[in-house]
Formats: sequence, C-alpha cells, structure tokens
Amino acid sequence: MSFDWLKHYMPRGLYGRAALILVLPVAMLLAIMSFTFIQRHLEDVTQQMTGTVVREVRMVGDQVVGAETQQELIARVRPFLTSLNMKVRFPSPREVPEADGVRFFDYTGGVARDTLKQSLMAVRAIELLPDKTALIYLDSDLGPIELTISRRRLTPTAPHQLIVTMVFCGILMTAIASLYMRNQLRPITRLARAAKAFGRGQNVTYHPGGATEVREAGNAFIDMRARIERQIEQRTLMLSGVSHDLRTPLTRLKLGLSMLDEQDAEPLLEDVNEMQRLVDSFLDFSRGASEGEVEKLDPQSLITRIVEDAQRAGKPVTLLPPEGEGSAKLRPDSIRRALQNLIDNAVRYGSRAEVSVAFTPKSLRLRVEDDGPGIPPDQRGEALKPFARLDPSRNQNKGTGVGLGLAIVADIARAHGGTLRLGQSERLGGLCADIVIGR
Repeated sequence: MSFDWLKHYMPRGLYGRAALILVLPVAMLLAIMSFTFIQRHLEDVTQQMTGTVVREVRMVGDQVVGAETQQELIARVRPFLTSLNMKVRFPSPREVPEADGVRFFDYTGGVARDTLKQSLMAVRAIELLPDKTALIYLDSDLGPIELTISRRRLTPTAPHQLIVTMVFCGILMTAIASLYMRNQLRPITRLARAAKAFGRGQNVTYHPGGATEVREAGNAFIDMRARIERQIEQRTLMLSGVSHDLRTPLTRLKLGLSMLDEQDAEPLLEDVNEMQRLVDSFLDFSRGASEGEVEKLDPQSLITRIVEDAQRAGKPVTLLPPEGEGSAKLRPDSIRRALQNLIDNAVRYGSRAEVSVAFTPKSLRLRVEDDGPGIPPDQRGEALKPFARLDPSRNQNKGTGVGLGLAIVADIARAHGGTLRLGQSERLGGLCADIVIGR
C-alpha cells in the first residue's frame, strides 16, 4: 500500500517535521490513555456506584407494597432516609418531566442513567441538576415518587481531573522536548544557511556546533569551502596572469600592423582583434560571478539600460513589455555582463534579438531570444560547460570564439541562486535563454 499522498500534508521544514515527531506520539498516547480511562475506569466505577443506589431505591420501593396512602409510605421509609441521605416526596403529574435531564456531553451521567433504567423498570425519568443533585422519578400505585439524592453517589467526583493532568503533563513534556530539540536543530539550520549563501557567492561566518555528527558535517563544509575558494583564486590568478601577459604582445602587434599597408595589414589586424576578444573573454571568466555587491533594485530598469546601450552600439535588440512588476536582489554588474553575453550570442548567430522580463511571486525570469539556428536539445548541457565547442555549422562565418559566454552566464545565474535554461524560441524559432532567479 502506497502512502505517497501523505507527502502533500507533511511539513517541509526541519522544525515542522521535528514538531510533528514530538507532538504526534504524545497526542496519540494521550488519546489512547483517555479512551482507556473513560471506557474502563470511569464506566466501571460509575456502574458500581449506581448499582449501590439501585439497591437502596429497591429497598424504598419495597415499602410501597402494603402502603395504602402516601403518608403511610413516607412514615415507613422515614427511618431509612437519614442513613441513605435521601429525600422522598410525591410530585404532581405535571412536575414529572417527560424526558431525562442529562446533558449530551455528560458521559458519566449517561452511564448512570442507563444503569438505573436497566436495573429499575419503575424509573420514569432522571434529572441531573447543576447543583450536583440527582432526581429520580418512579412510578408506583400511589402515584409518581421523586427521590432526591446527591450526584456524588452516582458518579465519580471530577472525573476529568486525570485527563486534564495528562494533557498538562503532555504539554509540559512537549515544551521541554521542543526547547531541547530546537538547540539541536539550530546548528543544522545555520549550516544550511551558510551552504546556501556560499552557493550564491556569499561567504558568511560559520562556526560548527551541536551534536558530534553535525560538527563533523560543519567541519567538512568549512574544508570544502576553503578548497573551492583556493581553486577559484588559483583559476582567477592563472587566467588573469595569462590574459594580462598576452595584452603586451598584442599591443605591439597592433602598433607594428599600423605601420604596414592598410590592405596588407587588414587580415592580420582582424586576427589580432579576434585574439583580443579571446583575452577579454578569459578576463571576464577569471573575474568570476560574484562581481559587485548585492542590491535590491528594479530589474526592468536595469534591463532597459542594458538594451538601450546595445541599441546605441548598433545591435538589433528589442525590449518587450514586462510581465508583472516587482524588485529583486541582484548584482547589477554581473547581471549586465550576463545579459550582454546573451545578447552578443543572439545577434552573432541570428539577425535580431528580443529581451523580456517576467515576474512571478517566487521568481524572476530574464529571457533573450533570437532567430538563429539554436542549439539542439542533446547539446544544450554541453554548451554550458567552459571552453565547450559545438557543431562547426553553428559557428560558420561567425568566428570560433572560446566557449566561455554561456558558462559565464550560468555561473552568474548560480551565484544569484538561480539557473540558466536553454530552449527553443516559440516567437523567433532560434535559441531561448532564460535566467531564472528566486525572489
């Protein structure tokens, strides 16, 4: 039997699941104990107490036999009334209620009523008054008889005390366990926040704490973060150094070519410019995805400025109307670099590009579409890897590039806690690149 449907009703957070683990067993234990107590203890005790009253009522009823008047009956039972703590009177027929006066939530009162009616056929009605008094109405040859006794002789006093005590103890134990569990869960949530921040390019202060296993996981995370930071730093230094060292000979080549005949120097100068673009790509990749500080801003305004700058540069780019509105926490410089790379790719492989922004309650989507050849579905994952080269037909007469454009965009999207998705444009038929970032 599958219980997958329960997943939709289970808490998703660690604190919610821990609370469920604590509260559910306690609640089930209290429910079972309460049911057992009510069914077995209260019911048995009430039946025993009511059985004693039944015998006393029968003794009073035996005195009716042979009595010719109501006064004679009262005279006969008077010696027993004091010891039985009972009162007897003959009410008028109009004073006798037609139905029992037992409240529906009075469980012990219902048990006493049922026991009396099953044991005494002459019982006509029973009333349990708020002042802890019980009235029992009997039929007799001399007319209806009203017996007044104390409610405490029929049912236990304050039967709910045990249940209240159990509930109070359960709540107290749950509160104590919750405080202890919270202290154990806090280090896990701190570790999760630190890992999430590091995934977005932020280095927050974190000190391992909690149980031994949590401390080991925290120390492993710190070691992993240090290794990744060293790797990124080494990559940045290597690419920056190589790119910087290449700039000097490229500059000398440009100066040398400027002294040659323009017609002879043109193809060589084009190669030098291509090398310059490759060096710039290396520098962009070496800077990483965490350039600039996180700011809360209006993405639509930022995208508008980026598109206007591209249009001034002569690129066929169009900005579509936004879908929704709102703000998001972004690194403006990184987002600008990512959008510029996507726009450059779009106009490089297609004749025009369209940029759009869409807001949802939980995410922000930045989309760039083109009318170029696109990327086949089986090559989209490979296209996001650094230095990846796709089918040569895609690069025909477009320059080979270095394969870092989409990798840089993917790094920037991950640094914002989002992702880069590649697909086919339904509007233009080419590539559709979406940067999806959580808000």
